Amino acid sequence: MHLVAVHHWQQEEAVVTEAIATALNILVFEARQKITGGWPVVIANFADQSQAAELATKLTHEGVPALVIDTQLVRGNNRRQHIRSFELGAEALQVETLSGEPLKIGYETIQLLLIASCSTGQIQTSETTTQRKFSLGKTLLAGGIPMTKKIKTTETTSSEERDKTLWLYTSTGETLVFTRNAMDYSGLGEVRQITCDLNFNYLLKDLQRLAPQAHYNDRLLTRVGQVQTLGPVLNPESDLDLAFEILSQSLLH
Repeated sequence: MHLVAVHHWQQEEAVVTEAIATALNILVFEARQKITGGWPVVIANFADQSQAAELATKLTHEGVPALVIDTQLVRGNNRRQHIRSFELGAEALQVETLSGEPLKIGYETIQLLLIASCSTGQIQTSETTTQRKFSLGKTLLAGGIPMTKKIKTTETTSSEERDKTLWLYTSTGETLVFTRNAMDYSGLGEVRQITCDLNFNYLLKDLQRLAPQAHYNDRLLTRVGQVQTLGPVLNPESDLDLAFEILSQSLLH
């Protein structure tokens, strides 16, 4: 699939929606709904790459910058590394990937720091309650004296467990993925704190300090931001990698 996403438009919303409506042959109202959440946002998807490229070119010429995302290339990206542990050195970030590979990243090469919330699965919890209810059988056996019996009911509820993930992009092409509850924080040494959340926040803030040129963006931290970026067709739970690709490319263009 080839996604067409628009971004960084400078014109007024009425002009942008008119350009999108004309290019897609849809109502202006429909076009306005697509860009309500701001940029970047997916406005169309095609099986044919040439159709996607044609639409992106047409919109760009109309003053609505557009880019094409090849979902197959994104899913086949082997330069994305999930991080197990890290150390914040004086000159460089040193990490170990989940596969055990050591990497050294110069702070000056860090371009983007993008943070998002992500689903890590469903949690099921059960609660059993006991109530006393009137029992006709016991009452008859007791000669008409009102009797009760214990009734146990078990209610199971499902809730979504969520985590935070930080994607770090470098000018040399690496993408490092730091997932809050999946990392060893011992590399923080004396500044290590008692919870993963505190350690994760420390990592984020220190990377911002050590790489001040890096652009930080939290658009994907909420589900609303993810939905606004991906549009109505894609699913934030299964397509978060595409949301990162759309956001990162729009910021680097």
